[in-house]
Amino acid sequence: MDENTLTMTPGPTAVPEDVREAMAKPAMNPDVNPEFASYYETLLDKLARVYGTDDDMVVLGGEGILGLETAVESLVAPGDDVLCLANGLYGDGFADFVEMAGGNPVVHDIDYTEAFDPDHVAELVESGEFATATMVHCETPTGLLNDFDEILQTLQDAGVLTIVDAVSSLGGTAVPVENIDVCLGASQKCFSSPPGLTTMSVSDAAWEKVEATEQDGFYTSLAPWQDADFSFLPYTHLVSNLYALEASLDRILDEGRENVFARHESAADLCRKRGEELGLSPFPGSESLCSPTVTAFEIEGQATDVQRQLYDDHDILVTTGLGDLEDDILRVGHMGYNATETNVETTMDALESVLD
Repeated sequence: MDENTLTMTPGPTAVPEDVREAMAKPAMNPDVNPEFASYYETLLDKLARVYGTDDDMVVLGGEGILGLETAVESLVAPGDDVLCLANGLYGDGFADFVEMAGGNPVVHDIDYTEAFDPDHVAELVESGEFATATMVHCETPTGLLNDFDEILQTLQDAGVLTIVDAVSSLGGTAVPVENIDVCLGASQKCFSSPPGLTTMSVSDAAWEKVEATEQDGFYTSLAPWQDADFSFLPYTHLVSNLYALEASLDRILDEGRENVFARHESAADLCRKRGEELGLSPFPGSESLCSPTVTAFEIEGQATDVQRQLYDDHDILVTTGLGDLEDDILRVGHMGYNATETNVETTMDALESVLD
């Protein structure tokens, strides 16, 4: 792959030049440089503005999966019943983390093309004694976006803590962070920053549960980050990645969150319209379930070949599905920096050529 490759993947996304340049700045020593604390505090303030929350912000040194495991390890005590809402690969995966933490995952799994019924979830909540619930806002492998507003309110009213994987939606579409106890993001998706950082917002109720839960680990525990002294963090942070993240956040704030969201919606609408003209349907079926950040087209038995031809013949990189759907789904990421109508037109023109 060279610098002319058009990367239209749903993460890691293309990284703009100014973000790459920020990463190349001389790195201060975060452990001893007196300027780091104020720098880091400013970075967290910008991150909170992009999240749209007053909750505490935490940035961990590690790819997004670190956030999922850390949130579960920190909030789930052995024996806790945890409601895992699953209509996709990552929703299913939360149950594995719960088991590793010694919790009891109660999985409410539905078809990968369906939305959750808030009334059904409310019945489940009433029938159990759940300490925590896990869910995924955007299921990247299928392009499905969940509407959790009513469900989050139900869980909040019942005193159930919520962990939400919003890794592939944060920064690209609205996320109901105000009703989420731990909202997880990552640098390499809509932020269009290099892989390497996990971001999360943490509510007061979540911190209380962290304090009440015995922490068996360190790197996968939130406890060291509660009331952390910015002049001496729990471990040496990835300073160059932080520089890149700040540049990415500045891009979003300068453009304006609502304008960023509108740009993603416009790119997504165009992608699906062009797909419809080619006889392609988005995987979830209903437009109301499709994410503004990624479109998964059904191309039964052809996805791998089409992906290869797009790259070999047109220098455009997209992705296929995951697991059993690897060869049946082609995914176009209109996410972050590359979420523009021009990039979508170029991609879909090439896809039309390949399919012809």
